[in-house]
Amino acid sequence: MTVKMPAAMTAEAKKLDTDAFGLRRPHCQPSHIEKNRHLEPMQRKDTWRVGAYGIVFFFFSSFLALGQGKTAYLRGAEHSGALQLEQLKEAPDTLRYAIVAHAASLNYDVKKKRFYNTVERAKKLHLNVVKIFSPEHGFTGSFSAGEHVEDEEVDGVEIPIVSLYGSHKKPSAEDLADVDVLLFDLQDVGVRFYTYISTLTYVMEACAEFQKTLIVLDRPNPFANVVDGPVLDTAFTSFVGMHPVPVLYGLTIGEYAQMVKGEGWIPGADSLQLRVMPCIDYHREPVFFPDEAPPSPNLPNAHAIALYPSLCFFEACPVSVGRGTKAPFEWIGAPWIDSSAFSFTPMPNAGASSPKFEGEICQGWDLVEMPFHPEDGLRLNYLHEVYHAYTAKGLDTLKPFFTSFMDKLAGGPSLELALVAGQSEEEITSSWQKDLIIYQEIRAKYMLYSPKSPVTPADAANVAPGKRTKKATKKGAH
Repeated sequence: MTVKMPAAMTAEAKKLDTDAFGLRRPHCQPSHIEKNRHLEPMQRKDTWRVGAYGIVFFFFSSFLALGQGKTAYLRGAEHSGALQLEQLKEAPDTLRYAIVAHAASLNYDVKKKRFYNTVERAKKLHLNVVKIFSPEHGFTGSFSAGEHVEDEEVDGVEIPIVSLYGSHKKPSAEDLADVDVLLFDLQDVGVRFYTYISTLTYVMEACAEFQKTLIVLDRPNPFANVVDGPVLDTAFTSFVGMHPVPVLYGLTIGEYAQMVKGEGWIPGADSLQLRVMPCIDYHREPVFFPDEAPPSPNLPNAHAIALYPSLCFFEACPVSVGRGTKAPFEWIGAPWIDSSAFSFTPMPNAGASSPKFEGEICQGWDLVEMPFHPEDGLRLNYLHEVYHAYTAKGLDTLKPFFTSFMDKLAGGPSLELALVAGQSEEEITSSWQKDLIIYQEIRAKYMLYSPKSPVTPADAANVAPGKRTKKATKKGAH
């Protein structure tokens, strides 16, 4: 079998790739939160054959030039709605606030050149904050995906912290008995199966039911101007997909809240007192986040986030996405893949307490140096080629490639059925278009921010944020 070698990089792509390493910082594990200046007084008390069809190279070629002429990244914390928190000082000082927040609820003070957490800011403004609610991964952002999170105790924070994950996803009447207003400030990434919009939905339900005011402190996200992927079939709703929206729904979390209310997707939507505190000087640009506090432990940088929608389907397959390594969502592989090009061994770490294929050598691909940008959207080449490599080896006769979780991630069975039927990537993506057109009409009603004019090729050099760093070498992590 002849292996397809990747096409040569253009000069522009090489420059972009070098610049883009500003996105791919050294991959800290979530323990980095313990040494953050903005959270120093807020630490947790506990310890917070070259393969079938030559796929090792097969799907790289078309991606080497991606990212050219893309919109420049912004520092998201400079544009957050929470920067306008001072407006609440005009409200009666008797109001009691609860804040839905986490370590990534950061705002950047340009004058002082420092980050501060929204909880910290609210305390300095003397708002009467009586409670903090935390999402998946906890307030400190250090719990693994799916890990049970108890109510936390954080050094330096005298405010009770209540988890909204696991069996307690929705605030109860007791939780809200001493609360007048809820402030919602989670750093979302704009992907349907990322659970912060589900937490938002449950908070909205509770506020409508118990007649509490909800103020969403809006935040930019990397995919706020990208609409792509299959639209969820509401027969397959779950915590990783509650509404009929595509994988990339192209809204900020404040806009999403307006859509949930406006479309009546929660009980009592009409009675919900909802206010959105908008982002500042924002035009739907993709954003990056501080190294110290990524939105969740396994999305440590902007490059991993850009790849996340395309790779997350592997969570329902016998393929590792790099959890339990230093490069989650930038390394993919499995023990059954035949490849001598790259390998890694997942092991428990602060972001993955029990990673898939723990202790097993996974052959696969290092995507750290692969130019990729949020505007490239959702790409099926990875899933398509790895699935067909699996079936070509006859492994599907021993164990199905997809688990039942695939229907939840994809929002229904259509993606799995299309792959099993042998449809091409183009055929599959074409099948989404009718639903996407209908969704775009809904989305347009709730957009608060207009995009800037498209960038020109001359702007491409400014796409990547941060300083340049030395390129990583491709070595296994045995």
